[in-house]
Amino acid sequence: MKRRIPLTPFLKFLRRTHGKIAVIAIAAAFGFAAPAAAQNDTMTPIPTPAQSDAIVLGTGPLPGATASESWYRQYDRNFARNVTVATLTPFLPDPAKAAGTAVIVAPGGGFRSLSMENEGSDVARALAANGVAAFVLKYRLIQTPADMAAYDASMKAMFAGAGRPRAPSNSAPVFPSLEPQLADSRAAFALVRRRAGEWHIDPARIGMVGFSAGAALTLQTALQQPDTKPAFIGIIYGPLAPVTVPADAPPMFVALAADDPIFGHGGTGLIQSWMQANRPVEFHLYEQGGHGFGMYQKTTTSTGWFDAFVSWMRMHGWLTPAR
Repeated sequence: MKRRIPLTPFLKFLRRTHGKIAVIAIAAAFGFAAPAAAQNDTMTPIPTPAQSDAIVLGTGPLPGATASESWYRQYDRNFARNVTVATLTPFLPDPAKAAGTAVIVAPGGGFRSLSMENEGSDVARALAANGVAAFVLKYRLIQTPADMAAYDASMKAMFAGAGRPRAPSNSAPVFPSLEPQLADSRAAFALVRRRAGEWHIDPARIGMVGFSAGAALTLQTALQQPDTKPAFIGIIYGPLAPVTVPADAPPMFVALAADDPIFGHGGTGLIQSWMQANRPVEFHLYEQGGHGFGMYQKTTTSTGWFDAFVSWMRMHGWLTPAR
């Protein structure tokens, strides 16, 4: 009897809104965080970095975790997995050009890994160069096999079985909810506000940008956690299914490639939801770029998403110091 492939809430959401192909895609590649012509897609274990600047968020260890955090390198970038303790790493701008705005950056990886550079520190450094205080959120993840070979095999097993009919089972899903991740994002906002004076940040100008699974977390942070009150959100190749939009929903920036294998053919209900609620939204649909382009310098116009995001922030006044 074949093992049942458990689906996380994120994968269930994808299957419901975008079909089985999306489930296969994200299960196989946990975010497709690779350039179009990746030179090295082999997952190579690396020592866990010291992360001396990371601040523990105090949300506690992941319940029931048995595997410890480990890192690997793929596509010439670093990834983390089996994160059991959430942290926030600051990337602060030159005080002479600081705008007083902050952005919490949520990397993607299908809630099984985190693209810590392409969708994390690379984004944060670019924001800091524009006068924005950026904070990379290393949120807790679904547990995967500690051994790299076993991890690789488990992902291949998910790829092989995700599109097949699932036998009835009484077993529970890997994660019953996104509660740990939402707790981590809430704690991140609380920490930045608590230390806003020290970091020269306006507590009313703290936003969040996320990629793929991190985009889903960003959206749910805005929709489910009103106490976080993000000043704005960025949804970069995330789910675009329609949602119920609160009357005070934050301005939203969205970037997606039309050839995204996960979200490129699921419609734009999220955009319509924001518009129907009369909330500010800007949507960039690029002809090419795939999924996971992040800060990779590709030849497609999707590479321009970051400059567009900064221009959008400038339009709203978030790059101008508050008076």
